[in-house]
Amino acid sequence: MAAVTAIYRHHVLHGTASFETEAPDLAEMSRRRADLVGRGMPHLVLEQVGVIRGYAYAGPYRPRAAYRDTVENSVYLAPDAIGLGFGRRLLAALIEQCTALGLRQMVAVVGDSDNLASIRLHEQMGFRRVGTLIAVGFKHGRWLDTVLLQRALGSGDTTLPQTRAE
Repeated sequence: MAAVTAIYRHHVLHGTASFETEAPDLAEMSRRRADLVGRGMPHLVLEQVGVIRGYAYAGPYRPRAAYRDTVENSVYLAPDAIGLGFGRRLLAALIEQCTALGLRQMVAVVGDSDNLASIRLHEQMGFRRVGTLIAVGFKHGRWLDTVLLQRALGSGDTTLPQTRAE
């Protein structure tokens, strides 16, 4: 989790993918992971020759019960790992695991409409743009949009969802 914390810290302090402005410490990142895993949600890391190159997770899209079959994904890569295909591998594994869990929709909320690499990655993995929220964040001295993308998982909305414990 120290490597995951360092990767996220970089994106919080220097990027616009996350709208957090203060980087959480190792204890908070560990708490967040434990919360997701405790809910049965995937939290993945990609390791290459003993070095964590990136991580991805899926968590509840919204807390209300009607959203229980929809998750939001996040993918973060070490700065020197961007553009090497690791994001695609992480997102593919995340989609596979969420589908196996019986989830039906995955939403990506991409921070900054200029984050074309993330938008393209999601589109290449079957997501479609469903909207842009204009100037909803302010970070690093500028207004930022979020781009919403969505992808069906499994049979999507063509069948009723599985019954799961709430």
